[in-house]
Amino acid sequence: MYKEWTPHLITPVLPPEGMVVLEDLAFDLTARASEFASKLHPVVRDSLGDLVRSMNCYYSNLIEGHNTHPIDIERALKGDYSQDQKKRQLQLEAKAHIHVQEKIDRGEVAESPYRREALCDMHQQFLSALPLELLTVRNPETGETRQVSPGELRKQYVRVGAHIPPPAEKVEEFLCFFEESYHDQSFSKMRQIIAIPAAHHRLLWIHPFLDGNGRVARLMDHAAFRQLAIGSSLWTPSRGLARRSGEYKELLMNADQQRQSDLDGRGNLSLQALVEFCEFYLTVCLDQVDYMQKILDPPQLLSRMERYSKEAIERGELRPGSFELLRYAFLHGDFERGKAAEITGYRDRQSRSVLSSLLKAELLVSDSPKGRVRLGFPIQAASEWFPQLFPLEEVQTPLRR
Repeated sequence: MYKEWTPHLITPVLPPEGMVVLEDLAFDLTARASEFASKLHPVVRDSLGDLVRSMNCYYSNLIEGHNTHPIDIERALKGDYSQDQKKRQLQLEAKAHIHVQEKIDRGEVAESPYRREALCDMHQQFLSALPLELLTVRNPETGETRQVSPGELRKQYVRVGAHIPPPAEKVEEFLCFFEESYHDQSFSKMRQIIAIPAAHHRLLWIHPFLDGNGRVARLMDHAAFRQLAIGSSLWTPSRGLARRSGEYKELLMNADQQRQSDLDGRGNLSLQALVEFCEFYLTVCLDQVDYMQKILDPPQLLSRMERYSKEAIERGELRPGSFELLRYAFLHGDFERGKAAEITGYRDRQSRSVLSSLLKAELLVSDSPKGRVRLGFPIQAASEWFPQLFPLEEVQTPLRR
């Protein structure tokens, strides 16, 4: 496609400064992302993080055409795999994805996520846990199959739709330029936020790995947001990107285009298309922060939990007094098992029965048989506690007895 493959081909690397629409989005995202997390007890935030990581994994894989049922993701995290080979493969993929994001959430990506080493490390950790069947890709033009090497840059020519990424021998050079372009300590915070969607597209344009580029790009974004203290374990853009996947993929393809005219920037690629993608991406992020803030609003969430408890009691799945324990755990983070009688107002034997039913349903969880208990967030409760977190049909299963 190009006579000479040089890194300047991914310019412009950023929209110009002073673009009010992007700066306003970045400012609003900073303000709103820091608002809602402080309303939740830290123990509850940590537990919720497990559910949100499963959600992020579900939607990130869905963008790639891999639909893993949320219940199957939950089971995989407990080591309970399907006998169906294809389902089991997708369960292993989901578990690997969640493991990498959990490390990011624990702050174990200390260096810039834009560095080649960080990208290869995320790729290696994710793909090394996958079965061989998911590490085989087929060239649609030749029918040839190739094995993906976790953590290794591609060594082959590839084509992604109409886009032809740089030849394999140039990938290292492009990634060096990529790091220099986005890991710039002189950037303001607003500029660093705008850089995240720009880097997202440019990484996919380079297509450094034979497979797994989309997932790595979204994990890179998550790490970048975390390092800016905007991202958290409580929200993710993947849900919004998956729900608008057609628009997401179209804008990505548009940003592959070369400059259209002298009014379309001064780099090789279209500035206008890059701006449109950045605006879309930041709008999606803001929508997801607003959505999570709304469903995690304590009074509203407690109201849904109470309604859910009452209906489960009427069906005989939980015992009276259940909501009192759930409410206490939500407000206080956790509690000693012996406190159940005081919280419910029941005698010891009856309160233990209430507690036991909640533990069995995994609405309360503990690290040991006699340890303190805290809220659990099983997928079965997700459709009512967190409306539209997952597609409704994916989570309508009875409460586990």
